[in-house]
Amino acid sequence: MELNNSTRILKLQELLSQETDEWNQLSMKDIIEKLRFIFGPDVNFDKRTIKRDMDTLGEIGFEVIENAGEHNRMMYSYQDRVFETYQLRFMNDAVLSARFIPQKDKKELIKRLRELTSRHIAKTLPDPILFHQTSSDPYEQIKINIDHVHTAISERKVLNYQYGTYNMNKEFELHRDGQIYEVEPYALIWQQDYYYLIGYFRGTGEMRHYRVDRMRNISVSRESFKKDTFDLQNYVDQSFHMFSGEDTRIKIRFHKSLLNVVIDRFGIDAAIKQADENHFDLSTNAKMSTGLMVWIMQWGSKAKVLSPDRLVEWVREEVERMYQQYD
Repeated sequence: MELNNSTRILKLQELLSQETDEWNQLSMKDIIEKLRFIFGPDVNFDKRTIKRDMDTLGEIGFEVIENAGEHNRMMYSYQDRVFETYQLRFMNDAVLSARFIPQKDKKELIKRLRELTSRHIAKTLPDPILFHQTSSDPYEQIKINIDHVHTAISERKVLNYQYGTYNMNKEFELHRDGQIYEVEPYALIWQQDYYYLIGYFRGTGEMRHYRVDRMRNISVSRESFKKDTFDLQNYVDQSFHMFSGEDTRIKIRFHKSLLNVVIDRFGIDAAIKQADENHFDLSTNAKMSTGLMVWIMQWGSKAKVLSPDRLVEWVREEVERMYQQYD
């Protein structure tokens, strides 16, 4: 590589970015040795020149930290990362846990994430080989759908698409005889390992949610729409397992062993009141749905619906059907 002022400064910046961080520093001797490895063993570097290069990098926002090391030897490092290590770990784990992303793409995404920090910290991030890929979701389709949904939300354009699910033969079937869904998109969220579009469905005049991987033939129309006031967080909180239904006030009695399960699901501010030594009551708004009933029943005798009466009866009937199935 040809050595000039520009290449020297660029390689110095790259060297400090890749080799140093809050816990790993380099001395001036270390830096010069590494630069000679890049440009050639016969190239000599002046310490004052390298120090001026660091000052130049500082002027453009790449701050080089100086700390006194052993024997008062000055040590240099770059620590001002775009993301903190824990933030990189969040993103790394999110990529690894996304079931619809193929192993090949996971490796490429993780590789790029690791370029945002030093090689020392990068080594601490989990490798994709530790995670087993089980999903057969149509990844290419999902990428296209996400791009269209994101564009429609940012530009406030109506989305047109078909929607469906798989039948017993594992064949994808379109709903509503393949009719086009016209939806005013409000948000794209990640929920329970899937992407969901939340928007106003013109067919019924109500807010609904749709799994992005189940959309087909999606397109962004030229038609714009005006967003109404909408409490997205409240909608998500009340949509058990992303099932739709009528908003209802419910009260459930849980065994005390499920306290943290309930807090994890409803948050630390959930309306919880101790009922007796071994139980507590939860009062909250939820959507009357199959998803709600299934969520309640998974806790067996440790959860009992107190109200409303129709939910009590719904669960009772389901329990009776289960009993008859095993009788």
